[in-house]
Amino acid sequence: MKARLLHRERDLDLQQPLPANAEALVRDLELSTLFDAMAAGDGYVRAIAERVLLLGLDEPAAIRYRQAILRDCLEQPAVVRELYALAVEAVESKQKARHFWFRDSPDQLLQKSLRVLELLTDVLKRLRALADEHAAAFGSDGFRRLFAMLQRDLDDEYLRTVDDHRRELEFRRGALISARLGRGNRGTDYVLRKPHERSLLERLTPGGPPSYSFTIPARDEHGIQSVNALRNRGINLAANALAQSVDHILSFFDLLRAELAFYLGCLNLHEQLEERGQPTCFPVPLDGSETAFVVRGLYDASLVFHLGSRVVGNDLDADGKRLVMITGANQGGKSTFLRSVGLAQLMLRAGMFAPAQRMQASVCSGLFTHFRREEDATMTSGKLDEELARMSEIADTIKPGALLLCNESFSSTNEREGSEIARQVVRAMIESDVTVFFVTHLFDLASSLYEQRLPTGLFLRAERTPDGVRTFRLLPNEPLPTSYGEDSYRRIFGLADDTSGVAAVAEGS
Repeated sequence: MKARLLHRERDLDLQQPLPANAEALVRDLELSTLFDAMAAGDGYVRAIAERVLLLGLDEPAAIRYRQAILRDCLEQPAVVRELYALAVEAVESKQKARHFWFRDSPDQLLQKSLRVLELLTDVLKRLRALADEHAAAFGSDGFRRLFAMLQRDLDDEYLRTVDDHRRELEFRRGALISARLGRGNRGTDYVLRKPHERSLLERLTPGGPPSYSFTIPARDEHGIQSVNALRNRGINLAANALAQSVDHILSFFDLLRAELAFYLGCLNLHEQLEERGQPTCFPVPLDGSETAFVVRGLYDASLVFHLGSRVVGNDLDADGKRLVMITGANQGGKSTFLRSVGLAQLMLRAGMFAPAQRMQASVCSGLFTHFRREEDATMTSGKLDEELARMSEIADTIKPGALLLCNESFSSTNEREGSEIARQVVRAMIESDVTVFFVTHLFDLASSLYEQRLPTGLFLRAERTPDGVRTFRLLPNEPLPTSYGEDSYRRIFGLADDTSGVAAVAEGS
């Protein structure tokens, strides 16, 4: 049996390594906050959510397959949570039989497997009943296939057969074993036989076929051990076969739990965003060759959990744009917007809903971030060396169709040198069909690219009202030679007099 709720043709690979830049993505996009919200206190859900988000898809059809399943989950959350609870109960059945683990003899293996199978059979019956009751309410290919498989493979005859075999393997009337004498009169060719089913007349009528028997004295420990050894040899194949069957059922529930854990995380996140009045939508995934990105009301989903009020969303039409250069006032929401773009692309690639009112975007082949870092505490390299090394690592792995997010890159050196390095990086990325979103306060860089009037370029500026208020909205506009550092200075120090001198220092810092 296969769940196949994350991929149409294969199971979730829990051993697949994460991308080399996974740590940078988690750090730069503040994904830990999102993972915690999805987990809602469940460490297993958090681990699966992190894995699925970072190992995104790049095929629109595969993304739509997940989106349809997630729509079903949002419409039937109680059923999905019950499914997940059943999968968890089945997986934990092994722990309930842990008192058998200290032995590995065939008899103990058989007893442990029988105990686990008894617990699993109960879960299978409830799983089948759930499928019978709720299958009609689900419309996605993934859930329809899963429920059809459960109804077909777990029919009444199969469940009766499992119960019958389980009762037989309990050997309540003893085990019937045959063997032959081999070399040196040692037993060989041990075979477990099906006991003869005596009719009621045979059981009531005295006599019967002749048989030979012996009784072992209660204190004859060696004799008891010898008989147990014979019994173990006879039931060995049956014990192994039963253990393999139990492992097969457990592996199904393991994968079902893992795949449902992702959707459970999506439910948790959606409920929390909804409680905070934040909109969500299912993005339209387009082929990576189209270079499309249109959003309405896009916001940083992680920021929602740090603020007591609603997060301001942004609109953007960047269809056909390979470069989006973002400038403007300090503390104007530029970095937050950049994170919202990266987070929306990650959620799109994972088959999730997006933190926006509407979104249509091409699916990138990979997501990379190059954000400003703190000083190296070990002093083994300068900040510029560290930035160049990280960009070199990105250049070695990035592919056409990827998305690169740069936040104040190469600002650790002077403006002329930093601008020149950044220009070369941007030019190389665009020529390689990589889309670049670049937040910068380097006016030399922004103005030089703006003056080129690139047909694939779009320039945004953080909005600032004449009285210095930040609206946290980004609008198409040309870059300015100031980031209004004096606003930040006045806000921090509460000065209203002439601060042109200190403002200049703040602006250049």
